[in-house]
Amino acid sequence: MSDTKKFPWRIPKRKLSNLKVVVLCFAAATTFWVLNALNKDNYNTIVDYPIQWEYDQKNYTPINPLPSSIQIQISGNGWDLLRKYFNINGTAYPIQLNSPAEKKYLLTVDLKRGLGEFITPTQLENLLGDTIHYQIDRIVTKTLSPVLDTLGYSLDKNIALEGKVNFNPDQLEITGPSSILEAFEGKFPVALNTSKINSGFSGTVPLNVDESLAQLVQLKQKEIQVSFSVLSYLEGNKRLKIKKVYFPNNVTLIDEELIPVLSYLIEEGNLPQLKDLEFEAILDYRKRNRADSTLQIEVSPNPKFLKEIRITPPQLKLRYE
Repeated sequence: MSDTKKFPWRIPKRKLSNLKVVVLCFAAATTFWVLNALNKDNYNTIVDYPIQWEYDQKNYTPINPLPSSIQIQISGNGWDLLRKYFNINGTAYPIQLNSPAEKKYLLTVDLKRGLGEFITPTQLENLLGDTIHYQIDRIVTKTLSPVLDTLGYSLDKNIALEGKVNFNPDQLEITGPSSILEAFEGKFPVALNTSKINSGFSGTVPLNVDESLAQLVQLKQKEIQVSFSVLSYLEGNKRLKIKKVYFPNNVTLIDEELIPVLSYLIEEGNLPQLKDLEFEAILDYRKRNRADSTLQIEVSPNPKFLKEIRITPPQLKLRYE
């Protein structure tokens, strides 16, 4: 006995053959209609038409990628419009710039006549947008002075640079667009990529242009010799004697017993100079803050060899009787 199953949804061979004929007829009719329609004129559409920039690329360079096309409204034969819409065998319209660095834009109205002739037999109806923006700079070479990039290194606690940082070579040659080189303001930052420096430094450091400029700027030198000395500072503090100046008889301090403390950093070699100095906390009533009745403390004397001077507290509150 046969186990063959019958599927009610299966299409009989004769009907399937008839369906194929219908589909083929429909496809043929559609193709005929499309081909016939494309042979007609007076179609209108908007396309992105390719453009090609022509200028002295040896002496000029674009800062940003130049526009590769412009939007135009065109009319004409269906086949011509189809080819231009899909850019089939299309030739880019050349835009000639004789002095590319003098302007940063083109008015599309200035392109209309030339572009209209270029795309014949298609008719140019309109150019969408009135301006094409671009930025092309002259390529120049400048000499920059190397300086330490403050973000490219750090000093250890109580360490400071001593004197001048030495660079060899002391001048760097860089080539690129004029506007970008002007932004360097005559200085090229050198990153040590070293942290918590606590002693003198001497070594060869690679020179790198910022990644965003690497395609536009070329640095002649690839490395530089850097050397400098550092100073090591000691921490110190002193209790200050308060000295009131121009205080009226009816004005006192809210906390008369408070003793301000002077904190500072000092190079070890200057310790003998500190020994004979007596510091005072000067309170000049004339310099009071009338809004909150406070008075800033000034320390005297204030020798230049003391660094990072801090007074605790920095100000005192006045009392009026």
